[in-house]
Amino acid sequence: MICDYEGSDYRTRFWENADRAYEDAAERVALAHLLPPRGARVAEFGAGFGRLADLYTGYDEVILLDYSRSLLQEAMQKWGSDPRFKFVAADIYHLPLAPGILSAATMIRVIHHIADVPAALAQIRRAIAPGGAFVLEFANKRNLKAMLRYLVRRQTWNPYAPEPVEFVALNFDFHPKWMLAALRAAGFDVRAKRSASYLRADFFKRVLPLAAMVRIDAALQPTAALTLLSPSVFVQSVAIGQWENAPSQRVPPGSEAIFRSPRSGQPLRREDDALICDADGTRWYAHGNFYDFKEPI
Repeated sequence: MICDYEGSDYRTRFWENADRAYEDAAERVALAHLLPPRGARVAEFGAGFGRLADLYTGYDEVILLDYSRSLLQEAMQKWGSDPRFKFVAADIYHLPLAPGILSAATMIRVIHHIADVPAALAQIRRAIAPGGAFVLEFANKRNLKAMLRYLVRRQTWNPYAPEPVEFVALNFDFHPKWMLAALRAAGFDVRAKRSASYLRADFFKRVLPLAAMVRIDAALQPTAALTLLSPSVFVQSVAIGQWENAPSQRVPPGSEAIFRSPRSGQPLRREDDALICDADGTRWYAHGNFYDFKEPI
Protein backbone atom coordinates (compact mmCIF):
# COMPACT_ATOMS: atom_id res chain seq x y z
CA MET A 1 0.00 0.00 0.00
CA ILE A 2 1.34 3.42 -1.00
CA CYS A 3 0.50 6.85 0.38
CA ASP A 4 -0.56 8.88 -2.67
CA TYR A 5 -0.60 12.69 -2.61
CA GLU A 6 -2.01 12.87 -6.14
CA GLY A 7 -4.16 15.98 -6.56
CA SER A 8 -3.54 17.18 -3.01
CA ASP A 9 -3.01 20.77 -1.90
CA TYR A 10 0.04 19.72 0.12
CA ARG A 11 2.22 22.64 -0.95
CA THR A 12 -0.26 25.37 -0.06
CA ARG A 13 -2.05 23.77 2.90
CA PHE A 14 0.90 22.21 4.70
CA TRP A 15 3.66 24.70 3.87
CA GLU A 16 2.74 28.01 2.28
CA ASN A 17 -0.44 28.67 4.28
CA ALA A 18 0.79 27.09 7.51
CA ASP A 19 3.25 28.29 10.10
CA ARG A 20 6.10 25.93 9.17
CA ALA A 21 8.89 28.31 8.25
CA TYR A 22 10.82 27.08 11.29
CA GLU A 23 10.54 23.41 10.28
CA ASP A 24 11.64 24.23 6.75
CA ALA A 25 14.65 26.23 7.94
CA ALA A 26 15.69 23.62 10.53
CA GLU A 27 15.58 20.86 7.94
CA ARG A 28 17.67 22.92 5.56
CA VAL A 29 20.31 23.39 8.27
CA ALA A 30 20.50 19.65 8.87
CA LEU A 31 20.57 18.76 5.19
CA ALA A 32 23.26 21.33 4.42
CA HIS A 33 25.49 19.77 7.10
CA LEU A 34 25.00 16.17 5.99
CA LEU A 35 24.70 16.18 2.20
CA PRO A 36 27.94 16.53 0.18
CA PRO A 37 27.67 19.94 -1.52
CA ARG A 38 28.50 18.65 -5.01
CA GLY A 39 28.57 15.49 -7.07
CA ALA A 40 27.58 13.86 -10.33
CA ARG A 41 23.96 12.88 -9.77
CA VAL A 42 21.61 13.25 -6.79
CA ALA A 43 18.06 11.98 -6.35
CA GLU A 44 15.49 13.12 -3.83
CA PHE A 45 13.01 10.33 -3.11
CA GLY A 46 9.61 11.80 -2.29
CA ALA A 47 10.62 15.22 -3.56
CA GLY A 48 7.04 16.44 -3.81
CA PHE A 49 6.83 19.97 -5.21
CA GLY A 50 10.60 20.48 -5.03
CA ARG A 51 10.73 22.38 -1.75
CA LEU A 52 14.41 21.53 -1.14
CA ALA A 53 15.60 21.43 -4.75
CA ASP A 54 17.65 24.62 -4.41
CA LEU A 55 20.00 22.73 -2.06
CA TYR A 56 21.20 20.53 -4.94
CA THR A 57 22.80 23.26 -7.03
CA GLY A 58 26.25 21.65 -6.79
CA TYR A 59 25.17 18.49 -8.64
CA ASP A 60 25.49 17.90 -12.37
CA GLU A 61 22.11 16.20 -12.52
CA VAL A 62 19.13 16.26 -10.15
CA ILE A 63 16.36 13.65 -10.10
CA LEU A 64 13.19 14.67 -8.28
CA LEU A 65 11.19 11.47 -7.77
CA ASP A 66 7.71 11.23 -6.29
CA TYR A 67 4.63 9.04 -6.56
CA SER A 68 2.43 12.09 -7.18
CA ARG A 69 2.38 13.39 -10.75
CA SER A 70 0.57 16.56 -9.68
CA LEU A 71 3.24 17.49 -7.11
CA LEU A 72 5.95 16.87 -9.69
CA GLN A 73 4.14 19.19 -12.09
CA GLU A 74 4.34 21.87 -9.41
CA ALA A 75 8.06 21.20 -9.09
CA MET A 76 8.41 21.50 -12.86
CA GLN A 77 6.83 24.94 -12.79
CA LYS A 78 9.82 26.16 -10.78
CA TRP A 79 12.67 23.92 -11.92
CA GLY A 80 11.58 22.60 -15.32
CA SER A 81 13.64 25.07 -17.31
CA ASP A 82 16.87 23.88 -15.68
CA PRO A 83 18.33 21.14 -17.93
CA ARG A 84 19.97 19.47 -14.92
CA PHE A 85 16.58 18.34 -13.58
CA LYS A 86 14.60 15.19 -14.29
CA PHE A 87 11.12 14.69 -12.84
CA VAL A 88 10.20 11.05 -12.25
CA ALA A 89 6.85 9.63 -11.15
CA ALA A 90 7.56 6.23 -9.63
CA ASP A 91 6.87 3.71 -6.89
CA ILE A 92 9.57 3.61 -4.19
CA TYR A 93 9.26 -0.18 -4.06
CA HIS A 94 10.04 -0.51 -7.78
CA LEU A 95 12.51 2.23 -8.66
CA PRO A 96 13.17 2.73 -12.38
CA LEU A 97 16.87 3.48 -11.84
CA ALA A 98 19.94 1.56 -12.98
CA PRO A 99 22.17 0.09 -10.24
CA GLY A 100 24.78 2.45 -8.83
CA ILE A 101 23.59 5.40 -10.89
CA LEU A 102 23.52 7.92 -8.01
CA SER A 103 26.39 9.62 -6.24
CA ALA A 104 24.01 10.86 -3.52
CA ALA A 105 20.38 10.66 -2.46
CA THR A 106 18.01 12.16 0.10
CA MET A 107 14.65 11.23 1.59
CA ILE A 108 13.04 13.90 3.77
CA ARG A 109 9.58 13.68 5.37
CA VAL A 110 8.76 10.53 3.42
CA ILE A 111 9.72 7.33 5.20
CA HIS A 112 7.03 7.89 7.83
CA HIS A 113 4.56 7.03 5.04
CA ILE A 114 6.30 3.76 4.09
CA ALA A 115 4.96 0.50 5.48
CA ASP A 116 7.82 -1.72 4.25
CA VAL A 117 10.94 0.23 5.17
CA PRO A 118 13.46 -2.58 4.46
CA ALA A 119 12.10 -3.02 0.92
CA ALA A 120 12.28 0.73 0.22
CA LEU A 121 15.80 1.05 1.63
CA ALA A 122 16.95 -1.92 -0.46
CA GLN A 123 15.72 -0.16 -3.60
CA ILE A 124 17.48 3.06 -2.66
CA ARG A 125 20.71 1.25 -1.78
CA ARG A 126 20.70 -0.46 -5.16
CA ALA A 127 20.54 2.89 -6.96
CA ILE A 128 23.45 4.49 -5.05
CA ALA A 129 27.04 3.81 -6.09
CA PRO A 130 29.41 2.44 -3.42
CA GLY A 131 30.67 5.35 -1.35
CA GLY A 132 27.65 7.48 -2.24
CA ALA A 133 25.91 9.44 0.50
CA PHE A 134 22.32 8.92 1.61
CA VAL A 135 20.64 11.45 3.91
CA LEU A 136 17.47 10.15 5.53
CA GLU A 137 15.05 12.01 7.79
CA PHE A 138 12.66 10.02 9.95
CA ALA A 139 10.02 10.74 12.60
CA ASN A 140 11.39 9.74 15.99
CA LYS A 141 8.97 7.90 18.30
CA ARG A 142 11.34 8.32 21.25
CA ASN A 143 11.07 12.09 21.41
CA LEU A 144 10.63 14.24 24.50
CA LYS A 145 6.95 15.02 23.89
CA ALA A 146 6.04 11.37 23.30
CA MET A 147 7.89 10.26 26.41
CA LEU A 148 6.09 12.87 28.52
CA ARG A 149 2.69 11.96 27.10
CA TYR A 150 3.35 8.30 27.79
CA LEU A 151 4.42 9.10 31.34
CA VAL A 152 1.15 10.91 32.12
CA ARG A 153 -0.87 8.28 30.20
CA ARG A 154 -2.02 10.56 27.42
CA GLN A 155 -0.89 8.12 24.75
CA THR A 156 -1.14 4.35 24.66
CA TRP A 157 1.89 3.40 22.55
CA ASN A 158 5.26 2.99 24.20
CA PRO A 159 7.96 5.36 22.85
CA TYR A 160 10.68 3.04 24.17
CA ALA A 161 9.46 -0.06 22.31
CA PRO A 162 11.74 -0.75 19.32
CA GLU A 163 9.10 -1.52 16.69
CA PRO A 164 7.57 1.27 14.52
CA VAL A 165 4.21 2.65 15.60
CA GLU A 166 1.46 3.41 13.05
CA PHE A 167 -0.48 6.12 14.88
CA VAL A 168 -2.60 6.94 11.81
CA ALA A 169 -3.00 4.86 8.66
CA LEU A 170 0.31 4.97 6.74
CA ASN A 171 1.87 7.36 9.27
CA PHE A 172 4.71 5.79 11.23
CA ASP A 173 7.10 6.89 13.95
CA PHE A 174 10.36 4.96 14.35
CA HIS A 175 12.66 4.16 17.23
CA PRO A 176 16.18 5.39 16.36
CA LYS A 177 17.79 2.02 17.10
CA TRP A 178 15.31 0.30 14.80
CA MET A 179 15.90 2.72 11.94
CA LEU A 180 19.70 2.67 12.28
CA ALA A 181 19.61 -1.12 12.25
CA ALA A 182 17.42 -1.06 9.12
CA LEU A 183 19.92 1.21 7.37
CA ARG A 184 22.80 -1.09 8.23
CA ALA A 185 20.85 -4.16 7.10
CA ALA A 186 20.20 -2.46 3.75
CA GLY A 187 23.92 -1.94 3.17
CA PHE A 188 24.55 1.52 4.57
CA ASP A 189 27.27 2.61 6.99
CA VAL A 190 25.87 5.26 9.35
CA ARG A 191 28.30 8.18 9.61
CA ALA A 192 26.52 11.12 11.24
CA LYS A 193 23.23 12.17 12.85
CA ARG A 194 21.48 15.44 13.63
CA SER A 195 18.45 16.13 15.83
CA ALA A 196 16.07 18.63 14.26
CA SER A 197 12.94 20.57 15.20
CA TYR A 198 13.24 20.52 18.99
CA LEU A 199 11.16 23.72 19.06
CA ARG A 200 8.27 22.33 17.02
CA ALA A 201 5.52 23.72 19.24
CA ASP A 202 3.07 26.61 18.96
CA PHE A 203 4.37 28.10 22.22
CA PHE A 204 7.90 28.62 20.88
CA LYS A 205 6.58 30.01 17.60
CA ARG A 206 4.56 32.59 19.52
CA VAL A 207 7.35 33.82 21.80
CA LEU A 208 10.49 33.48 19.67
CA PRO A 209 11.45 35.17 16.40
CA LEU A 210 12.06 32.76 13.52
CA ALA A 211 15.76 33.65 13.27
CA ALA A 212 16.26 32.89 16.97
CA MET A 213 14.47 29.55 16.66
CA VAL A 214 16.67 28.53 13.76
CA ARG A 215 19.86 29.53 15.61
CA ILE A 216 18.78 27.53 18.66
CA ASP A 217 17.88 24.53 16.55
CA ALA A 218 21.21 24.68 14.72
CA ALA A 219 23.00 24.73 18.06
CA LEU A 220 21.00 21.74 19.34
CA GLN A 221 21.27 19.57 16.24
CA PRO A 222 24.77 18.20 17.07
CA THR A 223 23.38 16.76 20.34
CA ALA A 224 22.41 13.79 18.17
CA ALA A 225 25.92 12.48 18.79
CA LEU A 226 24.89 11.91 22.42
CA THR A 227 21.17 11.17 22.28
CA LEU A 228 18.24 11.34 19.88
CA LEU A 229 15.25 12.98 21.56
CA SER A 230 13.96 15.34 18.86
CA PRO A 231 10.80 14.67 16.82
CA SER A 232 12.82 14.67 13.60
CA VAL A 233 16.14 12.88 13.10
CA PHE A 234 18.51 13.21 10.14
CA VAL A 235 20.99 10.43 9.40
CA GLN A 236 23.89 10.52 6.98
CA SER A 237 25.03 7.13 5.76
CA VAL A 238 27.27 5.82 3.00
CA ALA A 239 26.55 2.95 0.64
CA ILE A 240 28.96 0.09 1.27
CA GLY A 241 29.94 -2.86 -0.93
CA GLN A 242 30.39 -2.86 -4.66
CA TRP A 243 28.52 -3.74 -7.83
CA GLU A 244 29.95 -6.34 -10.17
CA ASN A 245 29.80 -4.03 -13.17
CA ALA A 246 29.63 -0.70 -11.34
CA PRO A 247 29.37 2.13 -11.64
CA SER A 248 26.75 3.11 -14.17
CA GLN A 249 27.08 6.40 -12.24
CA ARG A 250 29.46 7.34 -15.06
CA VAL A 251 26.51 7.69 -17.44
CA PRO A 252 26.71 11.37 -18.46
CA PRO A 253 24.09 13.85 -17.23
CA GLY A 254 21.03 14.04 -19.43
CA SER A 255 21.26 10.44 -20.62
CA GLU A 256 18.16 8.26 -20.33
CA ALA A 257 20.44 5.24 -19.85
CA ILE A 258 20.06 5.84 -16.12
CA PHE A 259 16.54 4.36 -16.31
CA ARG A 260 15.45 0.73 -16.13
CA SER A 261 12.05 -0.90 -16.38
CA PRO A 262 10.49 -1.01 -12.90
CA ARG A 263 8.94 -4.35 -13.86
CA SER A 264 12.04 -6.30 -14.93
CA GLY A 265 14.98 -4.00 -14.20
CA GLN A 266 16.07 -4.26 -17.83
CA PRO A 267 17.29 -1.39 -20.08
CA LEU A 268 14.94 0.89 -21.99
CA ARG A 269 15.09 2.44 -25.42
CA ARG A 270 13.49 5.71 -26.54
CA GLU A 271 10.75 5.82 -29.18
CA ASP A 272 8.98 9.17 -29.50
CA ASP A 273 7.28 9.86 -26.14
CA ALA A 274 7.92 6.41 -24.73
CA LEU A 275 10.68 4.43 -23.08
CA ILE A 276 10.32 0.81 -24.17
CA CYS A 277 11.61 -2.33 -22.50
CA ASP A 278 12.08 -5.08 -25.06
CA ALA A 279 12.67 -7.62 -22.28
CA ASP A 280 9.25 -7.31 -20.62
CA GLY A 281 7.24 -5.47 -23.30
CA THR A 282 6.37 -2.45 -21.19
CA ARG A 283 6.16 1.13 -22.46
CA TRP A 284 6.57 4.13 -20.15
CA TYR A 285 5.60 7.72 -20.88
CA ALA A 286 8.47 10.17 -21.32
CA HIS A 287 8.24 13.74 -22.55
CA GLY A 288 10.97 16.33 -22.18
CA ASN A 289 12.37 15.98 -18.68
CA PHE A 290 9.25 14.26 -17.24
CA TYR A 291 9.12 10.47 -16.91
CA ASP A 292 6.11 8.49 -15.70
CA PHE A 293 6.83 5.04 -14.29
CA LYS A 294 3.68 4.69 -12.18
CA GLU A 295 1.83 2.69 -14.82
CA PRO A 296 2.85 1.53 -18.31
CA ILE A 297 1.12 3.09 -21.30
